[in-house]
Amino acid sequence: MKVRADIAELLRAGCSDREVARRLHVCERTAGAARAALGLPLHKSGVKAAASPQDLFRARTTPISGGHLRWDGYRTNDGTPFFRWQKRGFTAGRVAFVMAHNRPPVGRVQSGCEYPGCVAPDHVEDQPMRDRLKTQMASIFGGAL
Repeated sequence: MKVRADIAELLRAGCSDREVARRLHVCERTAGAARAALGLPLHKSGVKAAASPQDLFRARTTPISGGHLRWDGYRTNDGTPFFRWQKRGFTAGRVAFVMAHNRPPVGRVQSGCEYPGCVAPDHVEDQPMRDRLKTQMASIFGGAL
């Protein structure tokens, strides 16, 4: 069987028969026959399991200039970066906080930098850190902030 070059390229890149069919507007049987003709194994569906929540966190972020990290994964309805690992839910901010401070956060975790939604481990703060900063600013500049 002669296999089209574009089909062979996608199959060798790890695409499923369904993905090849969708991208190239061919039927799945054509992609499956091409896979067999090329001697390629069946496509294994799903995402490779991450070893830890931190690994999954790293896989779903993109470095931005200034040391910031942009979250590229799922967000909840209110915009919170969120993911599941081994059937447990995690917010990206809490995982980032533990990565940087080796302790669980107290209260809500928020970005402490100017980049909106930054999840860089060194840029997230928990409630005691924000309270401490607020106290320091009030003692420096006087008055309640």
